[in-house]
Amino acid sequence: MNRTLPALLIGASLFTFVGVPAAAAGPIPVVHPAADPRPAALPAPAGARASVARLAAPGPLPVPHKVAEEAAAAAAQPLPQPPYAGLKPGPHDGDSSGLVPGIPVPFQGQQEQQMLPDQALPPNIPHGRAPEGPEPKRPIGPIRHIELVPRSDVQGKDGATPRCSKSAGPAQRAIEEFLEREVDGRQSAGDCEAIQAFQREHRIEPAVGFAGPVTGAVVRLLEAQKDPNRDGRCPNRNERVVCVDLSRQIVWVQQDGEVIFQPVAMRSGRPTMETRTGRYQIYWKNKNHISSLYHTPMPFAQFFDGGEALHGVYDDVYAGAGSHGCINLLWEDAQRLWNVLQKNDIVYVWGRKTGV
Repeated sequence: MNRTLPALLIGASLFTFVGVPAAAAGPIPVVHPAADPRPAALPAPAGARASVARLAAPGPLPVPHKVAEEAAAAAAQPLPQPPYAGLKPGPHDGDSSGLVPGIPVPFQGQQEQQMLPDQALPPNIPHGRAPEGPEPKRPIGPIRHIELVPRSDVQGKDGATPRCSKSAGPAQRAIEEFLEREVDGRQSAGDCEAIQAFQREHRIEPAVGFAGPVTGAVVRLLEAQKDPNRDGRCPNRNERVVCVDLSRQIVWVQQDGEVIFQPVAMRSGRPTMETRTGRYQIYWKNKNHISSLYHTPMPFAQFFDGGEALHGVYDDVYAGAGSHGCINLLWEDAQRLWNVLQKNDIVYVWGRKTGV
């Protein structure tokens, strides 16, 4: 017994020093859950969640049993920075890598979080008819559409008149085609002057003639206004249908094959907080809603899936990485949409936002 005890102590010391085998110390394999096999009630775009099927039953939408856990997990996720934050200069043809705001603005993640409210949990709906209250406060001053540009095109602090950019941006070909110029994807003096005039007309700053992502988004919106449902992705029905195109980042309303609310720009969910695709219905409207999570205003909120709603914001929908899942609209557009839609109107969401 006296001999055995020292031997055991030595063996334990060696095991502690050497450690466990590499195979045992490796990462625990992650088992991904199988996709939800439940079919949707009506045809929905690829990626639509099974919660869409719940719309077949009347009344308020039921809440998934794990929605509280999802809300806590989403709240614990750090906010990703916008695509222009902390990037180094790089090529501009076809992407926005290396671009920065053309007018210097400090990135403040906490302020952005407060400006983009959304909830995984549905709002607390009061019993009975809730009073609408006064009209939501308007934004202070005009909303500025700040373009992302190469560092060499950033406007100086003195606000001097921008010169013509010599660089071709990611939307160069798109705006050349829209302006009926030679489509070669290369910047010229004539291209720059034409793009500058376009940017001034649509309040894109600084108007240096660089065809960045904001200029491209405005071109995409103007093109869509000609025939937004040309591809037939949004269903034509007798009821009003809110068409939410995540790929083009636009929203419109149609009924009986006619567009009754022209396409407007929107901002959907950011990475890890994607706006859910599928077919939904507006189940609650609150003109002066205050986010229950972030205690921030959501003017003209029209809820369609849990905590996801169509609502106005007080910043530019072309700025930032995205919302927390809601469909953000310019204040004026949200106000007009509020007057078009009613409870139980259909909301159809499809596509995929670039980078999400």
